[in-house]
Amino acid sequence: MSIEKRIPLNSDGLSLSRLVLGAWRLLDQGAKPSAAGVARLIDEAIALGLTSFDHADIYGNYGVEAAFGAGLAGWSGKRQSIELITKCDIMLTSDQRPENRVKHYDTSAAHIKASVDRSLQNLKTDYIDVLLLHRPDPLMDADDTAAGLQAVVEAGKVRAVGVSNFTPPQIDLLASRLPFAVVTNQIEMSVTATAPLTDGSLDHAQRLRYAPMIWSPLGGGSLFTGTGEQEQRVRAALQAVGAELGVDDIAAIAIAWLLRHPARLVPVLGSLKPERLAKMVAALDITLERQQWFAILKASTGRDVA
Repeated sequence: MSIEKRIPLNSDGLSLSRLVLGAWRLLDQGAKPSAAGVARLIDEAIALGLTSFDHADIYGNYGVEAAFGAGLAGWSGKRQSIELITKCDIMLTSDQRPENRVKHYDTSAAHIKASVDRSLQNLKTDYIDVLLLHRPDPLMDADDTAAGLQAVVEAGKVRAVGVSNFTPPQIDLLASRLPFAVVTNQIEMSVTATAPLTDGSLDHAQRLRYAPMIWSPLGGGSLFTGTGEQEQRVRAALQAVGAELGVDDIAAIAIAWLLRHPARLVPVLGSLKPERLAKMVAALDITLERQQWFAILKASTGRDVA
């Protein structure tokens, strides 16, 4: 089966690159990156085919969006050649948000509209390609939340709406109040975190034909550094499959394992190093044979399928 290099999200021509660059670690190095450095990162990502950039208002203690926006403002490329994704509704206790006395969620229409305006200002852009609700909110009023999402779409501030970490029934509830489709659900999945295969998430995505985005597609680094039995089994299985295919990078095989699923998964890559990204992008040219895919699943679960 061939691997799509881009994934269409809706009938209006919006699509994402099959692999997305996650910006959440942009401020992890301590020193704030220069605007020129961020602009260079955008160019390096595009050169690898990564035109989509994943954000959230909370990343970097509410600082990543603005750091990225400073680079975007000085970038020489065309805004319409890239896609910006961001998220809202998690309310952290932070010196940047002194009004938050306790970590909580807010999916109210008022917060959605205010958060979108702030993200637009931070990212130095006129529109967000995809806005995600970051976490399910137990106090979500579906009518009010949908009204807020509809308002930002109709205002031209957001092109499409999705969710993150939602269950299928939670998606169905929100979708029942919206006049447009929920275009994605960003969920955790990797060769060491396989719950979406059995919890209904990927079945729901296939039924409604939306492409799930995948966060932590390499297990947050545990795939390389974890010392548990599962990690050791999976590393060995990835190495064995890689040897069969002539690929010496287990990250590429782990990403290819996700891409093999028919739900059209869209992994969000966490590295900001071009050389590491290039090795992961190589997964787009790797198609795992069915038994290779199941051998990796067996290594992850520790047993044959029933």
